[in-house]
Amino acid sequence: MTRYFAFCQGDILLTDKGDIPFGINPPVPLKPWQTITTVTSAGGDECRVVRLDAPVSGVEGLQMTALRKAFLILSPQDYQLAGKCQELLYWDQTSRYCGVCGSPLNWQTSISKQCPDCGKEWWPSLAVATIVRVERGDEILMVHSRNFRGRFYGLVAGFVETGETLEECVQREVWEETHLRIRNLRYFGSQPWPYPCGLMVGFTADYESGELKLQKEELAGGGWFTRENMPQPPAPGSIARQLIDDWIERKSKR
Repeated sequence: MTRYFAFCQGDILLTDKGDIPFGINPPVPLKPWQTITTVTSAGGDECRVVRLDAPVSGVEGLQMTALRKAFLILSPQDYQLAGKCQELLYWDQTSRYCGVCGSPLNWQTSISKQCPDCGKEWWPSLAVATIVRVERGDEILMVHSRNFRGRFYGLVAGFVETGETLEECVQREVWEETHLRIRNLRYFGSQPWPYPCGLMVGFTADYESGELKLQKEELAGGGWFTRENMPQPPAPGSIARQLIDDWIERKSKR
């Protein structure tokens, strides 16, 4: 008896009660070419992972749900494990050949591959990004990226460049996107972001100097907001929302 994490593109297969399917066999019949991979959770439990060719519909007791929406359904542990499984499926699909000699790769462990010809080992690569909550007195800096789907506002964020520390990335992104200088940079927390293979590292900081000047190529809006005039925040589940909720909670206690 084991749990099956089955995906079709960005959707995960759940039971109609919102659980991960559990059983001796896969929850739906599989084709001969659909490979089942074994993945181990942070707690040491094994599960099975498979990519489906088409969404499951019309099967009693089962439903397809977008992985992002599954945050509101699954436990935090299962949601994080589901993200890991989805990332491994994406990596498997996009890393089939050796980058050194071009030979097809073989799975070596549940999270690595090896070339049978040259012996080169390959591991999933993470796209690391930083995100920062900038405070100025009773105000918080919030921005609306042109990449956002919806009208919500988030926080300044960006990918770490080669040869750059996390702290340098935060300083650079804030300057490039808002033309502001910050100080008192502090680590907040991190979050795997399987869309498709990322790690978000959160920070908090205080405003130091500068006049707000938005980078129009990336930001459609932004400004300083208080608790009373905040725009729509990101949906629950993201570290951006955690940073904002933490700020609101601290301000409400004053």
